[in-house]
Amino acid sequence: MQPLHPGLFEIYALSLPRGLGFGRRPPVSFWASDGGLACGCVRRDEDQASFGVLIMRRRIDDVWTVTSDEHGFESATAAEAALRLRMREGDPREPVPSGVRAHEALHDTTGRAPSEIFKFLARPTHHAAAWVLNQTYLALPRPDRNWVGDCQTGNFHTRLWEAMLVAALREQGVLVTQPYESPDFRIETRRGGVTWIEAVTANPTIAYDHVNAPISDAPSSPEEIYFGEAAVRFAKTIGNKLDRRYDQLSHVTGQPFALALADFQAGGSMVWSRQALVGYLYGMGAREVLVDGSRAAEPIHASQLHGASKFPAGLFTDDRHAELSGIVFSNACTLSKLNRIAMSRGAYPGRYRYTRVGEFFDRTPGATRGIPFCLDVTSEEYKRLWVYGHEPWAAELEVFHNPFARQPMAHELLPEATHWFLREGEYVCEAFHETSILRSRTLVRSIDDPPLTLDELMSKGSGADSEDAPDAP
Repeated sequence: MQPLHPGLFEIYALSLPRGLGFGRRPPVSFWASDGGLACGCVRRDEDQASFGVLIMRRRIDDVWTVTSDEHGFESATAAEAALRLRMREGDPREPVPSGVRAHEALHDTTGRAPSEIFKFLARPTHHAAAWVLNQTYLALPRPDRNWVGDCQTGNFHTRLWEAMLVAALREQGVLVTQPYESPDFRIETRRGGVTWIEAVTANPTIAYDHVNAPISDAPSSPEEIYFGEAAVRFAKTIGNKLDRRYDQLSHVTGQPFALALADFQAGGSMVWSRQALVGYLYGMGAREVLVDGSRAAEPIHASQLHGASKFPAGLFTDDRHAELSGIVFSNACTLSKLNRIAMSRGAYPGRYRYTRVGEFFDRTPGATRGIPFCLDVTSEEYKRLWVYGHEPWAAELEVFHNPFARQPMAHELLPEATHWFLREGEYVCEAFHETSILRSRTLVRSIDDPPLTLDELMSKGSGADSEDAPDAP
């Protein structure tokens, strides 16, 4: 038995039904078997001042399964001794339980022609991302039969979003299960709050190669950003899912139902498309104006989106879709996010430097632009941005609540997300993390490359050593 890096254990622990939700029994030390088939932690009971052990072992399909969860040891030393014994060094892998479908090997592409973006994971710059993606896939309770094939081929981003979503949910300590084929996830707090979530991606009308795709230009006018083509794409995506009436399924009826949405409608569109979702959901946006020589935000409103479809704007301004409790959204469903998750935790050292360049959200009243930043994701300055000392999965997660929902979604279900909701006639934003990143790109360079100046880093776009598209958390 040997010490295990806490960052590695946090990623492995995403396979626990409640993920990192250890409650009043937090881990105090982390351990792994010499053969790597078992890992575990010593936990301290904060109420009884006793200790416990939690052990996971690999199944024959690589999935982690809990083999021991015991409490009542008088000391950490006694717990460590029990941990060593129960790890069963030298024993074979655990069997897949009867009636449970084994996870296919994500790396095995036999009989399939992998997409360029899947093959991109084999590059040394993205080995960390590949490893993290595999761990989150293994954490899925019950991926459907097409999951691996989809991920390896044309539906890579849809499956990437599901894997990242389960990680962001379990990081917050909620119980995540997949008891039915649809909706994708059922989440529940220890106090019994429940919501069903269906994951969906906004996809392009004409497919494009995501590897180093040209960055799409943001619309030139605020009206087009908030109510233009991107908003129409979101409207169609959301509408198609609502037409399936998940809320009327017998296991969903009478409970909150939400859609989890990520954007891939154009190369790099996630850098700017978040405003389009706001415009569609709430029928409102903002333009920058000068007031007494200073920049200020002036609200703009619309009752319908631009274009021939004439989609109504303001999905959440009346009860036309009261069955939808809210939209869970992230503009960081990217390979760069996976790289940063590993590197900021120190869980996957390598010979590459990952620099995040972008804009912080400026919380100054009336601010219309972000605050530029440029940080190495392994630096102490970057790690201090987050309360955990590393970048969290849920850093970019937002929940847009429907004020007319028949079954409102409790904020406590996703306590570390940013929540947008109606309070006393005004839309309010409440964020868990003090730092919010409006948009960013992640530059990957060899540690042997000469350093770049700040101006050079800030001007860098998506290049040969970058990912499929710039990320926009």
